[in-house]
Amino acid sequence: MAMPDPIEAIKFRMEQLGMKQKDLVAVVGYKSRVSEILSKKRKLTLDIIRKLNTTLHIPTEVLVQEY
Repeated sequence: MAMPDPIEAIKFRMEQLGMKQKDLVAVVGYKSRVSEILSKKRKLTLDIIRKLNTTLHIPTEVLVQEY
């Protein structure tokens, strides 16, 4: 079974938790950065991966994949 796309995993987990894009600003830092990440225009940094793992409980193995 293949691992899910990191961005799709983030979106799926946000949906499960009833989160909106603006709710990720507290994790990522800037509204524009959240938008760029979710539209795959900006890569996830190690710091953001750690924060997403802690906050959304998405395994790091999923988040570190290329997309």
